[in-house]
Amino acid sequence: MQTDKQSRDYTTLGGAVYGAVADRFAHKDRIGPLPDSVRIDGKVCLVTGANSGLGKAVAIDLARRGGRVLMACRSGHPEAGQDVSRRSGSKLVEMLKVDLADLDSVHELCDTLKQQGRRLDIIVLNAGLIPRRARRSPQGYEMMFAVHFLANRALIDRLLSDGLIQPSANAEQRPRIVVVGSESHRSAGPIDFQTFGAFTDYGLRDSLKHYADSKLRLCTYAQELSRRLNSEGETRVAVNSLCPGAVRTGIVRDAPLLLRLLTWPVSRLFFTAPDKAARPVIYLCCADEMGERTGVYLHVFSEKPPSPHARDEATGAKLWELSEAMIDKHAAGGSMGIEHG
Repeated sequence: MQTDKQSRDYTTLGGAVYGAVADRFAHKDRIGPLPDSVRIDGKVCLVTGANSGLGKAVAIDLARRGGRVLMACRSGHPEAGQDVSRRSGSKLVEMLKVDLADLDSVHELCDTLKQQGRRLDIIVLNAGLIPRRARRSPQGYEMMFAVHFLANRALIDRLLSDGLIQPSANAEQRPRIVVVGSESHRSAGPIDFQTFGAFTDYGLRDSLKHYADSKLRLCTYAQELSRRLNSEGETRVAVNSLCPGAVRTGIVRDAPLLLRLLTWPVSRLFFTAPDKAARPVIYLCCADEMGERTGVYLHVFSEKPPSPHARDEATGAKLWELSEAMIDKHAAGGSMGIEHG
């Protein structure tokens, strides 16, 4: 497999655990975190996968800073919204139901937001999973392809076409899209466009490889979206991405019990608690300087370029073209059809 030469191999359990532990001690050029005094009063924030783990921690922090937080979760989880409201001291927290594996559900969420006329200032694309074996989405795609990439593409398409994300040259009004990626994208080989979107069966042994593949598509999408929305050389939508490092979350909840028991001691010792892992996400959401920039990739608080595969413009254009056809095929509300600048 051809990978980023500077990366570790995250496609095996041992490699992923080693990389997670090593990465925690590898950061030198630290940028943040933001002081609590930085506020976003009046900003409307949409966070996917916000019912637990990293997404919930991000929701709490944004609400604490004065944001009106919309928590988009698979089953609604009203108790999660109540907990975010209680812990943040904010009443400006709302739960929204969405199943990101189902494109119809994504469009239903967008219909609700459109009916409410919700203009969004900050969107955090956080939801993620690692299934123990291949599963099909309702539209027939592999689950991580659907959740990590295709749902995010469909969601942002609709929010832009419905006018809920409004590009702006004004820094105060400029929306931000924050994509939670993973350093594992560096372990993926080039995107195979001959089989792009085709369902591939796999078991536990190969789940991390397919996770890395899905995160490469997501990181490539973030770079391409940034180019298309800011094609005139002026930042109109700040599209930035990051890997928050190894986080103690429930992302491996589908793994067998033995595997969870084996990784639990390591995660307790070396993985970062969600509230601390949320800090670089909050930095991209709230720091004044990050509203002026786009196409940035952070590994925790260290800025560096994403992999060469993710940065390649021809790859990004091809990814956009093929996924647009998929989105149009299943669209309930159409596609915005952004032209490449």
